[in-house]
Amino acid sequence: MNINFKMWDKALSTLVKMESKQEWDALDAVSKWLIATRSAVTTVTVYACAIAGLLALRDHYFAFLPWLIVSLGLFIAHGTNNLLNDYTDFTRGVDKDNYFRTQYGVHPLVQAFWTRRQQITWFLVSGVLAFITGIYALFYTNFSLAVIGLFAFGSVILLFYTWPLKYLGLGELLIFLIWGPILVAGVYIVLARGWTASVWNIALAAVPYGLSVLSINLGKHIDKSAEDKKKGIGTLPVRIGEKAARYLNIAVFVLIYGIIIYLVFVPQFFTPVMLIVLLAGKRLLYAVGALAKPRPAEPPKEWPGWPTWFSAFAFYHNRLFENLFLLGLLADTLLRLFTNFWPVR
Repeated sequence: MNINFKMWDKALSTLVKMESKQEWDALDAVSKWLIATRSAVTTVTVYACAIAGLLALRDHYFAFLPWLIVSLGLFIAHGTNNLLNDYTDFTRGVDKDNYFRTQYGVHPLVQAFWTRRQQITWFLVSGVLAFITGIYALFYTNFSLAVIGLFAFGSVILLFYTWPLKYLGLGELLIFLIWGPILVAGVYIVLARGWTASVWNIALAAVPYGLSVLSINLGKHIDKSAEDKKKGIGTLPVRIGEKAARYLNIAVFVLIYGIIIYLVFVPQFFTPVMLIVLLAGKRLLYAVGALAKPRPAEPPKEWPGWPTWFSAFAFYHNRLFENLFLLGLLADTLLRLFTNFWPVR
């Protein structure tokens, strides 16, 4: 078995589809893990950690090794959660009959690439690795109460997100909170070795990114709301209806930019360089335009990502937005460190 670095890159950039078990068995362990955990999506965790790192650097709290260990641990934890999601849905019979999840990427259990026991083994190994990094964070912060609380919260969400929280229509809210204010502020707290007076501002600064991640998740749940309704999965679009969910997601997109503009011009927490995110405006218009109309019954000719539709537009927007956000934040951090330009009010 050879290490397939090209597959690592592919798995981190796109959702891989594969039909041959022989091809699957020939992959190295890292490639299998990256594909099975849908790492093209879990990279949102890496971006959130990068945002936290830059905000910590801006406030003179950054330390590379702790940041790297915690970021890697959170990335693994996200993948661990996805392994548990697939196991839970598979054992509950959700993923049968060509369900939405099985159409856009490899599902090792449905495709019989893995047994249930193997899936649990991969889950446990990933979980232990993530847990070890959490223990490191506790020691690094001298068992800060804030970090203990975040560690406990994360453990509960990892175990209970797929069921029952997602079934109760709470999944979308949790996605926003975790990959926005909680994760970014949490990594910042670890680097600062405890709670600081600036944590609330850090959490607010993370809201636009959290909303961007939410837009993908909400779009995906709209895409599969008909299938979820049949299977009794009470996601938010199932509970409030497809049209209301579409307009809610439009509001999410508008808020992303509204909050950044607010943070630039009112408290001046960000410098105007953060307005570079407006270069993603064209993709924003594509996403809003798609959400303004019901999902088509059939994909347009040569549409590559079916059955994803709204989520594909949201993902397309997110890819550019998150890169611009990170680039803008890097420039913003340098301006804060080396100039007195645009002082915070």
